[in-house]
Amino acid sequence: MTLRLPGPGGGLRSYEPRAEPRAVTPGTPFTSRTVFSAAHVVADPFADAGPDSPAAVDWDATLAFRRHLWSHGLGVAEAMDTAQRGMGLDWAGAAELIRRSAAEAKAVGGEIACGVGTDQITAGSPPEIRRAYEEQLALVEESGSRAILMASRALAASACGPEDYLEVYGHLLRQAAEPVILHWLGPMFDPALEGYWGSADLDAATEVFLDVIAAHPDKVDGIKVSLLDAGREIALRRRLPDGVRCYTGDDFHYPELIAGDERGFSHALLGVFDPLGPLAAEAVRVLDTGDTAGFRELLDPTVELSRHLFQAPTRFYKTGVVLLAWLAGHQSHFTMVGGLQSARSLPHLARAYELADGLGLFPDPKLAEERMKTLLTLYGVPQ
Repeated sequence: MTLRLPGPGGGLRSYEPRAEPRAVTPGTPFTSRTVFSAAHVVADPFADAGPDSPAAVDWDATLAFRRHLWSHGLGVAEAMDTAQRGMGLDWAGAAELIRRSAAEAKAVGGEIACGVGTDQITAGSPPEIRRAYEEQLALVEESGSRAILMASRALAASACGPEDYLEVYGHLLRQAAEPVILHWLGPMFDPALEGYWGSADLDAATEVFLDVIAAHPDKVDGIKVSLLDAGREIALRRRLPDGVRCYTGDDFHYPELIAGDERGFSHALLGVFDPLGPLAAEAVRVLDTGDTAGFRELLDPTVELSRHLFQAPTRFYKTGVVLLAWLAGHQSHFTMVGGLQSARSLPHLARAYELADGLGLFPDPKLAEERMKTLLTLYGVPQ
């Protein structure tokens, strides 16, 4: 069967879907890299919820997707921006997600790390921001999960300069029960985080970030960098204290950053590993054998899809991620909390399908084809 797909210029083109999926099977635990996939949430399509309503989540499907990631050896980075944190999922929903996912991780032996932010408030003084962080940190620690200290919109809005970041983060790191992952999310992912660490100059911001780490290296497991700048990440990685890991969050350059060079490498905490999970896991196992070329051979072809999903406005990459989860059969519908299934154009979604299909990402290509045909027909594309 040939599908008629819309292109960016408004015309239609023919595409012949792949007949067979890529053969990927679960394998042994990773030995050379620590790899987390940030995971999306599955909306409840039958809930009478509008864009401004609290998120209605299909918990069974959401947890089933996490079990899928764990089955391939990936860790789950929970309640991050991939889970629409601050874009449809509020703190109450995130708290419930953390509780449920942490319990599920414990039950199946999966690795999990959970996002700690300040989304109870929109702005505030440093003490108010600390209290918001502390509430979330306590919940994550009580759940038995590793904590990821996310960038705070409230702190970005309220900080007078680098000293406020040093004070807030220093306070949190001193009281953290276990080493945490520090998360630097760039403004391409969230415009409200422009000027984080006290400066729009990334060189100056990097120095403040490194000062935070240097003051508490024993409380920092690692850093997660999402700036889409490979050179900057490599330079930062080389300046980290011994024992502090770099987790790449660069969805444009992840193969080269994970592969590394003679002076080191990045671990991974990536949103694109949500749709790429099984293939990414296979590639890391190849890297575990020391076969860097084989790793790159598997993962390099996925970059075109990732760059497509994360194209500007980057914060809407979640729409493509959820589309691919639906097409792959991980959920029964293409509905998102906050109505964000409408955040990307039909040509964008069609290209995401084409690229994912070409990579063999769909366990049942025929199901993906039928679902894509349904979506195209809904939009008025004749088949």
